Amino acid sequence: MNTKGLVILLIAGCVIALPFIFRRPQEAGDWKPDDPVLVIITPHNEAIRHEFARGFSQWHQTHYGKPVKIDWRIIGGTTEIMRYLASEYEASAGQAIRNAARKGITLTREAAMRQDAPDAVTCRIDLFFGGGTYDHGKAERQGLTVPAWETPPPGLFTDEDGAPLIPERLSGEVWCGKAFYGNVLSTFGICYNTDRLRDLGITKPPASWDDLTAPQYAGQVGVADPTKSGSVAKAFEMMIHAACAKRVAAAGFTRSQIDAFEKGETEPPPAYQAAIEAGWADGIRLVRRIGANARYFTDSAGKVPVDVSSGVTAAGIAIDFFGRLQSELAAKRPDGSSVMGYVTPVGGSSVSADPISLLRGAPHRELAVRFITFVLGPDGQKLWNYRVGEPGGPDRFDLRRLPIRRDFYPSADPERNKRFLAHQPHLTDPLGDPDCDVYRLAESFVYYPRWTSRHFGIQRDLIRALCMDSGDELHAAWSAILAHGGPDKQPEAMRLLEALPDDPEPMTWQTILSVYNEIPRLERLRRWTDFFRKQYDAARKAVR
Repeated sequence: MNTKGLVILLIAGCVIALPFIFRRPQEAGDWKPDDPVLVIITPHNEAIRHEFARGFSQWHQTHYGKPVKIDWRIIGGTTEIMRYLASEYEASAGQAIRNAARKGITLTREAAMRQDAPDAVTCRIDLFFGGGTYDHGKAERQGLTVPAWETPPPGLFTDEDGAPLIPERLSGEVWCGKAFYGNVLSTFGICYNTDRLRDLGITKPPASWDDLTAPQYAGQVGVADPTKSGSVAKAFEMMIHAACAKRVAAAGFTRSQIDAFEKGETEPPPAYQAAIEAGWADGIRLVRRIGANARYFTDSAGKVPVDVSSGVTAAGIAIDFFGRLQSELAAKRPDGSSVMGYVTPVGGSSVSADPISLLRGAPHRELAVRFITFVLGPDGQKLWNYRVGEPGGPDRFDLRRLPIRRDFYPSADPERNKRFLAHQPHLTDPLGDPDCDVYRLAESFVYYPRWTSRHFGIQRDLIRALCMDSGDELHAAWSAILAHGGPDKQPEAMRLLEALPDDPEPMTWQTILSVYNEIPRLERLRRWTDFFRKQYDAARKAVR
């Protein structure tokens, strides 16, 4: 071979060898087809999905030597997710029963649903990540989820001294169950556009749920559909619960007395239960008036703060992180202040958790448990509130969520407070301030489950019939009342407007619990909607 041919061969060899000579060590983003895959169903948005997929893959690369690909399943909100999971497990259990029958084995559905193996009963998904405790608790009760550990890893739920880092419950709210684990916290409140408020002649920003019922807010309140979002349904429960608390306090009962009543330590007097029931009715009236002022009910909870910031609506009901984030993104005045504000009503919202759960028959159980460990540990918790670019923080999106771990907040304990101070310079939100310190916020609102938790699913459907499916008639009646002097000048119209169904018996805090399950859901919704439409039409005609 001549010299020219040798040179060509050498150059070709170098070109082929260069990628191997300068190859980087495998990074978290360098996933290959034979590397692990984790399947997660979630209502979380793209920003959260991106940051936790990237963060977990890097964490897994560091600790276990391989990156991980997350196969996200996105089908809608928690309501849609729960329906999907229930359907998948029902089908899988049925198949397991048929397979057993072919072998001459009798397998009951209950026995099938006690199996936890991907070749037995499964939905072919590993984790349920996000949504509220109501739906995760329901999944646990239905046997769709299973505990991740018999004994959790040390340092995950308690510190070395046994003090809780992730409490099981606080102020009446359950944050962790047997098969679900809260990993980020939420409060609920009101976002508002100060320029739009000024245009409407409203001099003070809203500070309580009641403020959204004022006539000046007619057609100016953005609301999300509680039947589509478990978080928004929780916000409505907070309104009703707060109305119960107001009635109970007005009746003269103290917190220590209430605690004793609810724990069964003391027999409550009839006046106590009467106050709860009257408060529940007050809460339903409050929700209806907010619905009467609503500009719309949207499927997307994130749309409300966006519309408020742009002035499409003057105010709206918001989950805290949506409200704070949009306030940051909203237009700024020359002095740097935002046109948008957000407030959590004092005594108007508990602090609730968004959990993560391991699904029964998870195809990649060990990997799924590692993801839960990551999410609950310091590395995963940093993603919720560290700024983009901070060490251990997100790389693209400021998530602006409230971590659940106690050591991300101020503490009287010197060692725990030292960990908070280490986090503090990197945070997007001032978690030490009273309006962001969820452990302090939780003290201002005690959640008593007996008051409203059994009504949670019922209230979703009731609000739909009360404000959405009969919305045209509600708005027409409310507009007529406001055009002729307002509620005080139209007592008969208001009586008709605020009536509740009386078939098969008058709807109350007590009776709705029994009536709800006696009639199929769709038929019940039809009857309720028909009742409200007729009442609102009668109220409009009664205006004088």
